Amino acid sequence: MSCNPDSVASFTARHRSVVTLMLLALLAAGALLLAGIVGSIALPVTDLAAALGEILRGAPSTLAATLLELRLGRALSAFVTGGALALAGVMMQALLRNPLADPYVLGVSGGAAVGALAAMLLMASAWVIDAAAFGGAITVALLLYLLARRDLRGGLAAEGGASLLLLTGVILASGCGALVTLMLSIAPDSRLRGMVFWMIGDLSGTQVRWLPWLVLVAALLFAQRVARSINVMALHAEAAATLGVRVGLLRQGLFLCSALLTASAVTSAGSIGFVGLIVPHACRFALGPDHRLLMPASVLVGGTFLVLADTLARTVLSPQQLPVGVVTAMIGVPVFLLQLHHIRRK
Repeated sequence: MSCNPDSVASFTARHRSVVTLMLLALLAAGALLLAGIVGSIALPVTDLAAALGEILRGAPSTLAATLLELRLGRALSAFVTGGALALAGVMMQALLRNPLADPYVLGVSGGAAVGALAAMLLMASAWVIDAAAFGGAITVALLLYLLARRDLRGGLAAEGGASLLLLTGVILASGCGALVTLMLSIAPDSRLRGMVFWMIGDLSGTQVRWLPWLVLVAALLFAQRVARSINVMALHAEAAATLGVRVGLLRQGLFLCSALLTASAVTSAGSIGFVGLIVPHACRFALGPDHRLLMPASVLVGGTFLVLADTLARTVLSPQQLPVGVVTAMIGVPVFLLQLHHIRRK
């Protein structure tokens, strides 16, 4: 009885993808546990099981359980933020067909910054700041969609449409940057530090929310559904429509999902840089260009990377905490330069 070589190769590829994702999931779980243990007050490993039991029962009474609950809540927020930024980076690079694209390139984060800093300037409460940031990001995304809807719907002229979309986003980002500079210049000293920390990217005041997780899961489900079409569009951009890919709808879906992911991530933690740029490149370099594996792997790696970076940010100068955006930038610059070096060698 003979075996079809194509079927064997397909089974082997699926098996490799499943094993890879399982290993990355275990790595993510380990990063979350490390974040719960490490801190200015170390949590003994022997107390970990009892503390987890108290948290699951909903009645943390000991110091270990209280510390673990606070740290795990922050680590989960870091994970969903990093995963959202990484997935948005993959989608943006596929949409613009530009390896240098990241979630912030179209100005969505600039809209979030305008909304959040305006609320801080008016001394609004924390939930109002989050709502203003999300509203600002969605406003810029809708404005960009209205201005560039023809480019997003373009099929055969995908390259030119991507260039015009990118140019429109850069102009909107510049306008938002001017408003941010204006608000920082007139802000009183008592509020300036918090505004600057928000712009750099900070997870110190985050709480576990269901909305970022809902956005991430929905975007990942959409991404897996259209992963084959993204592969076709990446390899055969000019002929994608003739191969059965509905290019216009695919481009619009990628844009809307990446905008929602960026808005939810920036609302939760501010403008954390480099996650949406270096993680997709690292996963593509290690795992290949197949988006069926690349997108879920990027979510796991991006979440793990930001959890570890935030753990480092709050422990390296403990009890003082650094903005996590500083740590991701310090790690991201040499990592990206190393990736470029490998690309040149290849």
